[in-house]
Amino acid sequence: MEISMRVIFRLPEVRRVTGLSRSTIYSLISDEQFPKPVKLGPRAVGWHSAEIAEWIESRRETA
Repeated sequence: MEISMRVIFRLPEVRRVTGLSRSTIYSLISDEQFPKPVKLGPRAVGWHSAEIAEWIESRRETA
């Protein structure tokens, strides 16, 4: 049996791995240039780690 790990990053971790500020992340989301967060609760969101990794890789390919 294979178990798939789906890791959710909260904002501090997204900021750490991308090097982006909170305002830049949300600006890119509104411009549809960054993965949208998933709702975790009434006042909590997170991002799928795989989507963040794909976004980082796509930035490397265009640089």
